[in-house]
Amino acid sequence: MARSSSSVLLILHNHRINNFDSYKGFYFIITTLSFITSILVFSYISSTSKLFIHHHHHHPHQRDYVAAGRASSVVVNVEYDNFSSSPPAAAAAVVWELVANGGGGESSSTQMKTTSEKDDVDDDEEASMKSQWQSGIFQLENEGENVENKDVFHDRTLFLEDYKDMNKTLKIYVYPHNKNDPFANVLLQEKNEPRGNYASESYFKKSLFKSHFLTKNPYEANLFYLPFSIAGLRNDKRISVDGIPNFIRNYIFNISRRYPFWNRTNGADHFYVACHSVGRSAMAKVVEAKLNAIQVVCSSSYFIQGYVSHKDASIPQIWPRKGEPPNQPPSKRKKLAFYAGAMNSPVRQFLVKEWGNDSEMSIHRSRLKTPYSEALLGSKFCIHAKGFEVNTARIGDALYYGCVPVILADYYDLPFADILNWKSFSLVVSTMDIPILKKMLQQIINSGDYLRLYHNVIQVQKHFQWYDKPIDYDVFHMVMYELWIRRSHARVVEVIN
Repeated sequence: MARSSSSVLLILHNHRINNFDSYKGFYFIITTLSFITSILVFSYISSTSKLFIHHHHHHPHQRDYVAAGRASSVVVNVEYDNFSSSPPAAAAAVVWELVANGGGGESSSTQMKTTSEKDDVDDDEEASMKSQWQSGIFQLENEGENVENKDVFHDRTLFLEDYKDMNKTLKIYVYPHNKNDPFANVLLQEKNEPRGNYASESYFKKSLFKSHFLTKNPYEANLFYLPFSIAGLRNDKRISVDGIPNFIRNYIFNISRRYPFWNRTNGADHFYVACHSVGRSAMAKVVEAKLNAIQVVCSSSYFIQGYVSHKDASIPQIWPRKGEPPNQPPSKRKKLAFYAGAMNSPVRQFLVKEWGNDSEMSIHRSRLKTPYSEALLGSKFCIHAKGFEVNTARIGDALYYGCVPVILADYYDLPFADILNWKSFSLVVSTMDIPILKKMLQQIINSGDYLRLYHNVIQVQKHFQWYDKPIDYDVFHMVMYELWIRRSHARVVEVIN
């Protein structure tokens, strides 16, 4: 009986093995077909999807966006370019993410050649050289062959082409308010001259109202400006800092009830400008505004929640100044580097601890009692060290006085990073490299790269200046260009029931 049972088990075992062998062949065929199918599908996707294509020279009209979300209005639908089907309905808001030719990428243009000029160039020759740069560089329409003239831009040719298009086509609509509005002081054009650290916000509003970009027809507008002043709200005793989110929530509720434009895209084609850091929390009680509206802010740290690089834009914090920048050639800049300011961050404390007693580095642990202009004009490098916030007016100060900025502020989305190649006129240094900072700066001097950086600083000065009446390529027009490349690629189409 045991033998018979063993025979039966053996037969069953052999049968299972034979069946398994046949199944193995079957599964091998299925697996092979699946693998081949996957390769074919992946090949098709990679050949058709723009997610797999890197564009070196990509016109903003053709920039690729990934959109997710839904319009909140029942009478309006948002039709997305470059999509064969609607975005997922489960998403809570319209969110844009730039996936091709995004801001701040490395330039594909020819790199600038290193000059071998020395620091002891004759003063007259340097003045002549600077004059040539100032007179020739900003005649941007003239397509020259000078590589150095192009290197401050990621792509000079593309920028010039797009700038002309922006100047002709960009239209901004400002929600109207009358002078009897109880909050006219924060909504209408400011009468006072901009001043202080947060002047950029006021300058932008004054410049916009003087520009040709405004339209009275909202249906032809590319973007909608939310004209409240964050600095004004902060200083208004009826509102103050804590009341700003409530004011913004009520303001957006009112315009969304009175006008149809906010509800079409959940605010994706709206923007506001703020230079004070309290502007970061302005949209705290309006989630769709926080996710969708374009924030043009000085406090542009992508380490802090609320700022979204590529969707939002960085505006430089610039102290108001009249007149053209002063001319101080490199040979008269005797100090290697300069910094002075309050010790309100570990970065600044670290910097002063390492270099506060160095004779070549003018590093101070408090504000100067003498004019800053003297120290800025007398130094080759001027250090921007992060304080409470990543933004200060120090970068604008350095550029105005011809001092090469050294940026010690991690996670800082630098102003106009979509346009300008910051590596060509500044040093962006990790805070961990503070102990070797002097060695790095000396190496730049010895290699001859300093003169290249200095001349490029002179070249970009105009992009960091406000004027009573805006002029081409000034800071106002650079901000407008940043807005232009962020304008929505959604077409709003009314639904007929």
